[in-house]
Amino acid sequence: MTPTIDAHVCLDTHPTHPSAVTAVLTGTQAHVAHLGLEAADWTVIADNTLVLVRIDHEETYWAKDAAKHLAAEGITVEITPRLQKAMDEEWTWANYPMPWCTRSEIREVSNQAQKIHDDIRHGQLLIHAHAHDGHTTVAVGTYLGRSGKSVYLHGEDHLRQVADTFHSPAGAMLAFEKLHGSEMRPGPAPLTDTERAAAEARAPLALPAAKPEPARPEPETVPAYLADADDHDALLDAFLDAHGDWEKWRTWSDETTHAIHESQTLRIERAHETPAHETAWTVAAYETPVSDRMWVLTATGATPAPVIEELLNHLADGDGWDTAIGAPVDEKMVTAATQPLTDAGWKHTVDGRWIRWTSPGGDAGVQFDAFTAQHPSQNLATWTVWAGPDPDRTTWAVTASPHTPSSLLADLSETLAYGTGLRRPQPASPERRTSLITSPPAPPVDAANPAVSRSR
Repeated sequence: MTPTIDAHVCLDTHPTHPSAVTAVLTGTQAHVAHLGLEAADWTVIADNTLVLVRIDHEETYWAKDAAKHLAAEGITVEITPRLQKAMDEEWTWANYPMPWCTRSEIREVSNQAQKIHDDIRHGQLLIHAHAHDGHTTVAVGTYLGRSGKSVYLHGEDHLRQVADTFHSPAGAMLAFEKLHGSEMRPGPAPLTDTERAAAEARAPLALPAAKPEPARPEPETVPAYLADADDHDALLDAFLDAHGDWEKWRTWSDETTHAIHESQTLRIERAHETPAHETAWTVAAYETPVSDRMWVLTATGATPAPVIEELLNHLADGDGWDTAIGAPVDEKMVTAATQPLTDAGWKHTVDGRWIRWTSPGGDAGVQFDAFTAQHPSQNLATWTVWAGPDPDRTTWAVTASPHTPSSLLADLSETLAYGTGLRRPQPASPERRTSLITSPPAPPVDAANPAVSRSR
């Protein structure tokens, strides 16, 4: 077939990643090939250069498939001799744990594992928690979007499968905690060697004369309470730019900024350059511009961006600013404030004067102090929202006085239970067990009323 599109694609092996394939595009209509390859999950690593890198090491098979489709569109495709040799080579996995599978069936299993990996990498599948079952990694997560189904994952790399599905995140987490409670950890598991190598292969290519830059790890999607704090000052500036009924006031010192609502009964104090564990935000409400505080809320400098954003969104909505300061804090108010945590299956405990709701992984929680609630006029810290081992050893914390509106606390609870954010991996990562030979898939989770499971 005579090419009808002025685009040329040269496919070659990756210079450093053994199984990855690169594509160099030229021609006045190279963008046509560019779009087609990106749609097939090739990654841009330089101008007119893309790479196909997979955790199942089947790049040559899918590169050959891509070449076929490009040629069918009228695009010239060149395959270098060394890549052609790799395409023609017959290979299989040593000691594959499902020996009954044919080569095409093995490739299908691997492709399903690749799709799971890509869904996690692109933020479409949120991993709530993971564990090691004694043989391999298991995890539980929820697809964000139209389906919204929750899944139980078993295995690593090219052997990861959906072992069971659930109708809700709460049901999935309860079943996962029942099986792996002592071993479960929040968020996704650390990258395997294969996943880390794939991420490095997707990093932009350096110029030949330049010293290669270390690959910057991609941010991972985590529960909101584990997300990075990011730039709190930028969050406040964006809030003020979007809401004209708030006015920014600068004090005589550049260390603090005040934001005041036009009613002058709600005020935000933002302390800049504050250490992570010290108070960086103070929100206070007043019955009149000259009265005492009705309620006050504080947040430390390390509070995750999604939590601060939810706080500002609630203040912008103007819902529940007023509160009946003469009324006692009763069970109805406490229930309303924590209902999202209960619905999400957070652990509920009572320890003397303290009532706590703790995340399934035990790394975040909400605490209500029944003693200070009996002294509402003093605006003591009655509510504590935190992440960390316990309320006395926190990574970050939000405190609130007795009459803080239950609707505001409920919004923060919902963010903790279901919200997500981004966290940039630390430079040093834990040691990881890896192998191309992994144990066979485990039987499905034994849970009440699960959805239909994937099977082969």
